[in-house]
Amino acid sequence: MMHSNKRTARIAGILYLFVGIFGGFAEGFVDPKMYVAGNAAITAGNVVVNSGMVRMGVVAHLLDGTFFVFLALVLYGLLQHVNKGIARAMLVLVVLATSIICLNAVFQFEGLRVAQDNSYASAFGHAGSNALVLLLLDIQHYGTLIAQVFFGLWLVPLGYLIYKSVLFPKWLGVVLILGGICYIVDLLAAFLVPDIGLKMHSYVIIPSAVAEISMVLYLLLVGVRTDEG
Repeated sequence: MMHSNKRTARIAGILYLFVGIFGGFAEGFVDPKMYVAGNAAITAGNVVVNSGMVRMGVVAHLLDGTFFVFLALVLYGLLQHVNKGIARAMLVLVVLATSIICLNAVFQFEGLRVAQDNSYASAFGHAGSNALVLLLLDIQHYGTLIAQVFFGLWLVPLGYLIYKSVLFPKWLGVVLILGGICYIVDLLAAFLVPDIGLKMHSYVIIPSAVAEISMVLYLLLVGVRTDEG
């Protein structure tokens, strides 16, 4: 049984690693390189010049969502013995986050189509076409922020399940819950006090990054605890 749990945990670790790789590439590299808030001309120009990268970013978002769902399913199987209701809540939150991210990818891809299709420039003029590209990427940008609600919230039930399970150390559950809370604080600051949120973002997101990296490394390197102490 312990050998089976270790194998399951390592599968979860690989899936979590893929989530980090594809999500980091799409949200941490491609999206900021394309989107310039408030500047339609530069945003549209970025999209046209880097069209191949935009396509890769869209695919990366979809792969991120796919691996995220499978990760949640594997963790559900590993942790449902702790509390099946909370494990189900974790699954629901992951599905909601994934749905938003995949829908966001549609807006990003449509932004590319508008930027490359001359019929939009003919209909609305170049300024109007650029504005439409910016609008689509605005929606994608803020949609990603909204998805962060569920990216944060799913860490809370996951952290609780980890904390209560004998398969993992309690400290890992604590840092996951703290990471989830920091995601939510970062999101609320971004919407309610954007100037302050921008300044604090780099700091408040650190516990979230530490929590998720710790979880990935523990799953990959340790798997599950071999003792019940």
